[in-house]
Amino acid sequence: MRLVTFEHQGTRRLGVRNGDAIVDLSQADASLPTNMRDFLAAGENALNSARAAADKGEHAISASDVKICAPIHNPDKVICIGLNYADHAAESGMPIPPEPVVFSKYASCIINPGDNIVAPSVSNEVDYEVELVVIIGKAGRNIPKSDALNHVAGYTVGHDVSARDYQLQKPGGQWMLGKTFDTFAPLGPDLVTPDEVGDPGNLDIRCSLNGEIVQSSNTSQLIFNIETLISYLSHVFTLTPGDIIFTGTPSGVGMGRTPQVWLKEGDVVVCEIDGLGRLENPV
Repeated sequence: MRLVTFEHQGTRRLGVRNGDAIVDLSQADASLPTNMRDFLAAGENALNSARAAADKGEHAISASDVKICAPIHNPDKVICIGLNYADHAAESGMPIPPEPVVFSKYASCIINPGDNIVAPSVSNEVDYEVELVVIIGKAGRNIPKSDALNHVAGYTVGHDVSARDYQLQKPGGQWMLGKTFDTFAPLGPDLVTPDEVGDPGNLDIRCSLNGEIVQSSNTSQLIFNIETLISYLSHVFTLTPGDIIFTGTPSGVGMGRTPQVWLKEGDVVVCEIDGLGRLENPV
């Protein structure tokens, strides 16, 4: 199932993508929550109602008549993993980490597919990073690896925009500041449930800048797979429905190129993951 958050006639709603149409869950079942975080917290009953509505196909709106939004805009936590592809660690001049490198963004970073990434005037080194994003569906603490995937609601495409000068050149290394400018987390278009994704550890992932492919890899190259990440994170804090995890980016980022490539006004970045979708944002 492909869940979406969309805007239509001035209101934001939840839906299920059904080919070229969006089934409006608010119209199909008025008892369902109208935002993704509350919907996921409602558990299997909400998911079953959404599947039933999608199967009926009633209350459908043409996808061309709606604005697709980020699947979730108000997560409790936006968790990010750094240096999680060996080739990216190498191009960054950093050793492969022995355990996950964790930082965070704020929800204010999240923007919709098609929205503008705003390159801040105070940074001269704004970079692109395509990432597989995991969305948590079931709360848990100290989750064993063997049970980790049972806590996943679905997957989507993310873009971890990064101001490298803030991230790497500020005193002490300010990863969070460099990663958390407003608009620095484009997300979407769909939340794709695990039954439709198959193996999240074997998905082709790529990024193009102005029509040229600049990153191309497969999630099989993750140093720490999704099960490991969920288990590791949950030994520190409770994961809750709607939490999102950016799982890291492969090689090819602008920082690692010769000469280096930084995002500028007028650029168009497209992040794609096979089976999940295409996320396009202008700068």
